[in-house]
Amino acid sequence: LEVIAEGVETQSQLDILNRLGCTGYQGYLFSKPLSVQAITSLLRRGD
Repeated sequence: LEVIAEGVETQSQLDILNRLGCTGYQGYLFSKPLSVQAITSLLRRGD
């Protein structure tokens, strides 16, 4: 079972998740919500 932590906003939250063995996460720490156009552009650039 793979778990993805949602709503990660701070480095301390990420540190706790890493210590607990979580390797999948999403939230404002990594990126704000993006439009379809922005995601497409991001994927094309390879960032």
